Amino acid sequence: MKLLMYSVRADELENLKAIEQKYDVEIATTDKPLNLDTVDLAKGFDGITVQQHGKIDDPLIYKKLHDFGIKQISLRITGYDIINFVEAQKYDLKITNVPAYSPRSVSELVLADVMALLRHLRETHLREDNSDFAWNELQAREIHNLTVGIIGAGKIGSAVARIFKALGAKVIVSDPVKRPELFDTVEYVDCDTLLTQADVVTMHTPMTDFMHHFMNIDKFKQMKNDAIFINASRGPVVNTADLIKALDDKELAAAAVDTFEGEAGITGVDLSNEGFENKHLSKLLQMPNVIVTPHIGFYTDAAVKNMDLISSIDAIKIIKGEEPLHLVK
Repeated sequence: MKLLMYSVRADELENLKAIEQKYDVEIATTDKPLNLDTVDLAKGFDGITVQQHGKIDDPLIYKKLHDFGIKQISLRITGYDIINFVEAQKYDLKITNVPAYSPRSVSELVLADVMALLRHLRETHLREDNSDFAWNELQAREIHNLTVGIIGAGKIGSAVARIFKALGAKVIVSDPVKRPELFDTVEYVDCDTLLTQADVVTMHTPMTDFMHHFMNIDKFKQMKNDAIFINASRGPVVNTADLIKALDDKELAAAAVDTFEGEAGITGVDLSNEGFENKHLSKLLQMPNVIVTPHIGFYTDAAVKNMDLISSIDAIKIIKGEEPLHLVK
């Protein structure tokens, strides 16, 4: 059995060796994403796994995979909005993802972002670069005195809730799915209530048509002027221009984004010699009350190992004619 893994990084190679030995599979890798230029690399393989932010939308990609005898695309990520499901269904390609590689990985980054913004660490470091060690406007708030609002409390949002509850914060959640295991940890409220009451608002939703630009200027205006906004879900759930306007107009105190609109071709790439074209990202990077990270919430040793392993197992199951554990329907 032969698998081809697209967009493989050097840090994944040891994981793949262990998978080869345990599951008696031969794994080949490429550092290229799956697209029309690279789909022919899959010829001669039994299955593929993919990790990328760029969309796989060209119908010819799906036709070629089908013609090569491939029956699946196993994503080494949670989000599946990069897939053209109409074409996948047309060519009988099953799609799997990794819904819970390590909820702690993203939730711990959210904690780090909130702590850094509350303590004004970015502003402090920028001042120190100019030998300014004054304390003015750097007084912090303590987490146990705050209300943390979570929009979307699935596995990752639930982990975020437990962390902030353990630190003494009041945690409120807006989510149509109410999880009994969270009843002792959070209070479920509607979204309007969450936005008006929370000192910290953090997003943990999937990317759907309904969620596109869910956070816009109207919702930012509902938030407290001294509130912090965090997006660690998907870039397009936030209207970035509106986020920037809210920050400029001081309708928000600060923000952290681990994912942003137009990140394909930017996150995970060293562009220090060539630069990038994304005017909203350029603006966010210049703001002293904003933290931008290049979609690294998932990027821990435990999470990467699980992403490689879970996606490979699902690919192997489909190749063998078995039902995968994480089929996206």
